[in-house]
Amino acid sequence: MASANRPPRSHEWPLTTGRSELLSKRSDMEFRRLLHGLMSYGRMINDIRSYFAGMLGISGVQYEILMAVQRLEGTEGISVSDTANWIRRSPAFVTNEVKALRSARLLTKEKAQDDRRKVLLRLTSMARKRIAELAPVQRDVNDLLFETLSAGEFKTMVKLIDQLLPCGEKALHRIELLKLESGG
Repeated sequence: MASANRPPRSHEWPLTTGRSELLSKRSDMEFRRLLHGLMSYGRMINDIRSYFAGMLGISGVQYEILMAVQRLEGTEGISVSDTANWIRRSPAFVTNEVKALRSARLLTKEKAQDDRRKVLLRLTSMARKRIAELAPVQRDVNDLLFETLSAGEFKTMVKLIDQLLPCGEKALHRIELLKLESGG
């Protein structure tokens, strides 16, 4: 019987990466294992985000926007474009989701004092109260989510994610070009 990490070798598959740094003994098995692990972990994080969002009565992406505003608003507020950059979405997408968050009375939108063309987002007092009530659950779940990491490993993971995000954006851009080329 094959182990969970390695399928039987009845057929050799083409490599799915060409970088030697990502191959082990001329095999992409470890690379594939990493990708599947990241996808599984990403689904878990998404499910957790959806649970937290549900506790606030909003969607997962709206929760993500709300958390970005909470962390970045400072005393002045945070622009839609800065929020979009933080969560790596388009300003148009964020603007659309902000409408729902405003309707739910969780965000306000005001013109910036220094540049009347710029719109700043801020949490409402109701949003602050509800986020504070959610915090103990977030702490408990997030502690479990990363419980095996040391402080050094955590710092390394943050650094690696910061390095990988631009790579992911380049890979998505390549996919968009491939779609255009194939007409799909």
